[in-house]
Amino acid sequence: MPTVQPISRVVDLLDASRNLIYGMPVAEARTIVGGGNPSEIAAIDGHFALVAQDGITVRMARTIGKLMRYFLAKRNDGPILIVSDRIDAIHTWLRREGLADQFHPSYTRMVPAHYLVELRLIGCPDPNPTYRRFFAPSHEALPHDPNTIGERYVRAVYHQIANWLQFIPKQAPVGVCFSGGIDSGSVFMLTYHAMQNLGMNPARLKAFTLAVNGAAQDLRQAREFLRAVDLELFLETIDVPAGAVDTREAIRVMEDYHPLDVQAAAVNLALLREIRRHYPDWKYLLDGDGGDENLKDYPIEENPELTIRSVLNNRLFYQEGWGVDSVKHSLTYSGGQSRGYARCYAPAVESGFSVLSPYTARSVIEIAEAIPFIELTGWREDRLYHLKGDIVSRGTKAVTGIDMPVFEKRRFQHGAMEPATIAEVFPEPPQSYRKMFHALYA
Repeated sequence: MPTVQPISRVVDLLDASRNLIYGMPVAEARTIVGGGNPSEIAAIDGHFALVAQDGITVRMARTIGKLMRYFLAKRNDGPILIVSDRIDAIHTWLRREGLADQFHPSYTRMVPAHYLVELRLIGCPDPNPTYRRFFAPSHEALPHDPNTIGERYVRAVYHQIANWLQFIPKQAPVGVCFSGGIDSGSVFMLTYHAMQNLGMNPARLKAFTLAVNGAAQDLRQAREFLRAVDLELFLETIDVPAGAVDTREAIRVMEDYHPLDVQAAAVNLALLREIRRHYPDWKYLLDGDGGDENLKDYPIEENPELTIRSVLNNRLFYQEGWGVDSVKHSLTYSGGQSRGYARCYAPAVESGFSVLSPYTARSVIEIAEAIPFIELTGWREDRLYHLKGDIVSRGTKAVTGIDMPVFEKRRFQHGAMEPATIAEVFPEPPQSYRKMFHALYA
């Protein structure tokens, strides 16, 4: 007969200061998570990763903008639940406690974004956790009107930025990781507009653009974007040599091996480390991460598992992947941007920055999920790929009064360098990334 032992100890290695919660202290939000009511958790405004223990029950919840993992270790006096945003932090704690022989990175579990995860009476054998949604936006509920959609979507982003600007120290410099693309371009425009509306000094603002080996497609695009809106004085080029883009280091920092995310993390890490070198005291940054996921702007033809019907019919597909009930869902990593946001979060934490990705906010995702994609695209991929530029440019015009330039989509890792440099920067085949990750714990 199985022996049931309650959790004897919860080790919370999360840094509470990394939560971004408006309107209440972190301790109050943690109490709400501990209460286990999804509707009350949904009312927590901001980005968070929280764990709370209530007797024999442990509850965890996170949003996309923060990471949270857990691992169950065994001792004679009962199980220990270790919670952290990093796999290596869990491993370090286990090694210090003489429990490292129980560890393998694949035994760690990621709390999936937008779910309340509950563990009860953990013992031998370990029961599976339960998952309850605290974020369930309506699907395709907005009217078939691009102007209305654009204004509501971009205004939601604007409110996220304005709230954040009023939350951080009033004189702190603010940087935007800027490529001149649709997402980072709109974030920069909205940040500049919010600063003006709030009576803040826009001299605090910079647009940081990465150029590997001194040249980049994004750099030309960024200059053209800012010139078109007469804001070129805010541009600062961050020039790094090709050797600064280190795939192995990116894998260590982000603790994943998904090829496109690893490459994005590698260039992001190079950008952030060089900003840190130039500005030792800089802390606050924004980026456009999440914009592609919200408006489903990924090339479907590059993934043989996808069709436009699977992308448009599955709620929160790019944010959460196939979902916690799917056989394809990774317990170690979750799915979609719930997994992929490590490309942004981990390099920022490692480099000492606090980064806001306003497109990952639930209020923004809620508007995106309500867009009638099927009506607007008629199941045509070309219309889907055109949609983001149309919606965001209309919305930016409605909110700021300025016509925003729109350029062809390009991945961060491709835009940060010339095409001839890509093979030099990423010499290893992407299939080797998994081996590189597991070698960290060999």
